[in-house]
Amino acid sequence: MSTTKLQTSHTAPTNRELTVMSLSTGLILSVVMGAANVYLGLRVGMTVSASIPAAVLATGVLRGLLNRRSILEANIVQTSASAGESLAAGIIFTMPALIITGIWSEFDFWTTTLVALSGGLLGILMMIPMRKAIIVDSTDLKFPEGVACAEVLRAGAAEHDEDGHAAMGTKLVFGGLAAGAVIKFCAGYLGLLKSSVEHATRAGGRTWYFGMDVSPALVAVGLIVGLPVASQVFLGGAIGWYVLIPLLSDGPTKLSAVDHAFGLWSSEVRYVGVGAMIVGGLSAIWKVRHGISAAFRELFGAVRARSSASAANEDSEIAEVPAERNLEFGYMVSLALFCAALVFGIYFVLLDRAIGITILATVAALVLSFFFTAVASYIVGLVGNSNSPVSGMTISAVLLTGLMLWVGDYTGEAGILAMLGVAGVVCCVACTAGDVCNDLKTGQLVGATPRSQQIAQVLGVVVAAFIMAPVLTILHEGSLNAGTGGIGGEELVAPQAGLFASLAEGFFGDGNIPWDMVGWGVGLAVLILLADIPLALKNSRFRLHVMPVAVGIYLPAELSVPIVIGGILNWMIKRGRSSDAAEKRGVLLASGIIAGESLMGVLLGLLAFLGWTSLKLGESASPILIETASLLVLATVLVAMYRFAVGRKNNVASKS
Repeated sequence: MSTTKLQTSHTAPTNRELTVMSLSTGLILSVVMGAANVYLGLRVGMTVSASIPAAVLATGVLRGLLNRRSILEANIVQTSASAGESLAAGIIFTMPALIITGIWSEFDFWTTTLVALSGGLLGILMMIPMRKAIIVDSTDLKFPEGVACAEVLRAGAAEHDEDGHAAMGTKLVFGGLAAGAVIKFCAGYLGLLKSSVEHATRAGGRTWYFGMDVSPALVAVGLIVGLPVASQVFLGGAIGWYVLIPLLSDGPTKLSAVDHAFGLWSSEVRYVGVGAMIVGGLSAIWKVRHGISAAFRELFGAVRARSSASAANEDSEIAEVPAERNLEFGYMVSLALFCAALVFGIYFVLLDRAIGITILATVAALVLSFFFTAVASYIVGLVGNSNSPVSGMTISAVLLTGLMLWVGDYTGEAGILAMLGVAGVVCCVACTAGDVCNDLKTGQLVGATPRSQQIAQVLGVVVAAFIMAPVLTILHEGSLNAGTGGIGGEELVAPQAGLFASLAEGFFGDGNIPWDMVGWGVGLAVLILLADIPLALKNSRFRLHVMPVAVGIYLPAELSVPIVIGGILNWMIKRGRSSDAAEKRGVLLASGIIAGESLMGVLLGLLAFLGWTSLKLGESASPILIETASLLVLATVLVAMYRFAVGRKNNVASKS
């Protein structure tokens, strides 16, 4: 279906786009999705794209409550909402590292907020000049999530929805949200369910550990990413916990089996994941090098063409075409200069007013941000926003920054602060740029004005930036009060932030990076890349990717098990005749479950922050009974997710 046809058929009913209703709804969802993804990212090291669930909620609110069918208003809502989600990913991957290293004892509100604000705005501003080259002119990029989001918006704006897709989608999201919240409340506050089931033992002079998290949100993550990715995350977990830990645990120990297993994972095994992540990030960039260079060539060509047009007073003609109208060039330049000055100011204060290292960090942040804007945008067009290897890009930025600082002979706390400060801005830029690219593609498909979306994205980033530090503080302090160790502890592992903290301390602090383990990770990643070559030559549907395996090694073992269960559930749902429709329903339900559990996690963090910790009602019951009940609840959720996803299969098939 052509873009022209989409514009003609769906923009006719109304021209409403940037309205008070669309902006206010979008900004509220930006805060909600941002807070939910802060929790999810700290919990499992992954975030999920908010565009599709936000589109469902937008169409449900506008159509169901306000009787408005404006596809353009709904598009503005999802655009603003996803801005908050993407900003959350950029912040939680980096800023908690300052807590983990011990440099911060609590989150500094203004530093965290201004890093989020400057990085988010730069991601938008640097993406705008690349819009035509990457979104409009590139024929190699399919934008899977952008297209899917456009389908949801079109279904919600349709005059006659015979199958009730929009209404059903809204019910699935809200139903999943309620289920996820209730289960998390029973486990996290009432203490009637366990969050994980684990067992470890010493046998044959070695430590053996088995465990799984019983969180429905992790199953939902696996359902969304699909079996190929989920199985590779599990493969990484199996390598780390079922192979490496037994091999490394030879010899006597005074620790319990569980403590011994986690001690080995923390001090040695996870660095295998670090080495693999480094190779994975670099290989991801190498694979798309031709597309990135083409994007840069077209970008500079577009800038030269714009200068020529401006000299010929042709700007007014260009601006008259709504589908090509971007944010005014003067506003972009002014806002970009403001952000550059803001980045300089952040580093100047953070680095105790040392001008030399401040200038170096600022230049590094701006140059790397521009480069990774192109990288992130291209990768999102290739594989979608949820699968973008932001961790790998940030690892690359961290290593390059560390190298520059090392050459400049900067060491100690100043080096750590500079490295993590640059990583924070660059990660926010990469996350936001990818999200902007995805949203602008959706807008192109439904006939939206790029300028209106860009305004919504700017406002979404501004609002979401100011809630990042409070949410992080609530979760950290709440976790400390609950006895789970705060961010970096057993509940909020924060794997990416822990990785960046380890790298920074290894470069400039007293940290001792086990480089032999990093080397084993590099070797493992190379083997994976080599094993993928014959699969690529055969055009196999199943491909091996380094980053999911690396993440699986780096995460605690119990997280990968429910993720692969969710992947298997996705495979089962897709087996039927109406697999596409069933998978969409499953993804919507999974998105609701993730949002519900994540938001309840934030709420429980707030309660713990206020001193209201878990009631532990199940403390007197048998541990086996509690574990059995937890597994039964998870099994019930699995059956319900499958039934709700495929329940209308026969009806849909008969109508097709």
